[in-house]
Amino acid sequence: MSPQKSTATSASKAELSYELLRSRILDGTYSPGYRLVVNQLARETGVSTIPLREAVRRLQSDGLVEVVRNIGARVAEFDATQVEHSLQILARLEGYATRISAPHMEPGHIAESRRINVGMTEALENFDPASFTALNRDFHFSIYLHCPDRRLKALLESEWARLDHMRRSTFTYVPGRARRSVEEHERMLDLIAMDADPHEIERVACNHKIATAEALHDVQKPQ
Repeated sequence: MSPQKSTATSASKAELSYELLRSRILDGTYSPGYRLVVNQLARETGVSTIPLREAVRRLQSDGLVEVVRNIGARVAEFDATQVEHSLQILARLEGYATRISAPHMEPGHIAESRRINVGMTEALENFDPASFTALNRDFHFSIYLHCPDRRLKALLESEWARLDHMRRSTFTYVPGRARRSVEEHERMLDLIAMDADPHEIERVACNHKIATAEALHDVQKPQ
C-alpha cells in the first residue's frame, strides 16, 4: 500500500470513528459522564485505537467530551455555564442566519413555522418540556432551512448538537422563559412576513436567544 493511500485510509477510519462516537453520544447510548476508554472502545467497535484517539480529541474540541484528571476522557456532563456560552454564540449566529433566510421564506414556509410554534404552546399547556424543547429546535431549523450560507448552517447545527447533548430542557431551569419564547417566535415571523428591515429581523432574533442565556445566568446566581 502506498503512503498516500495509507494516509487516506487512516483519515477515513478517524472520520468514521468520530461519526460513530458522536452519534452514540447524541442519541444517549453514551450518557453524560460515560467514560471513553479507548481500549474498551476498540473492542466494542472493532476499530484500532489510533483513529479512536483522534475521534475523542475531535469530540473534546466539539465540547461533547471532557478530560477529567484521574478519570480520563468522558462524555461531557451538564454545565449551565457552557449552555449559557452556547446560547450566546447561537444568538449571534441565529440573528444573522434569520436575517439572510428571511428573503427566501415564502408564505407557506412562514405558515409551517407558525404551525410548529402553535405546537410549542400546546406542549406548554400539557406540561411537556421535552416536546417543547424538541419543537423549539424544529422551529429554528424551519428558518435555517432557507439559509443560503451552508457554512453558517453547519455552525448552527454544531452548536445545537452541543445543546441537544445536555439532555435537559433549558426551559426546565427557566420556565418563565418558555411562554415569552413562543411570543418572540411570533414576533420574528411577523417581521419576516412583512419584509421588515433586515437589521431589525437580525436584532430581534439575536435578542431572543440572548434573553434565554440571561435568564439561565440569573437562575444560576447564588441566592
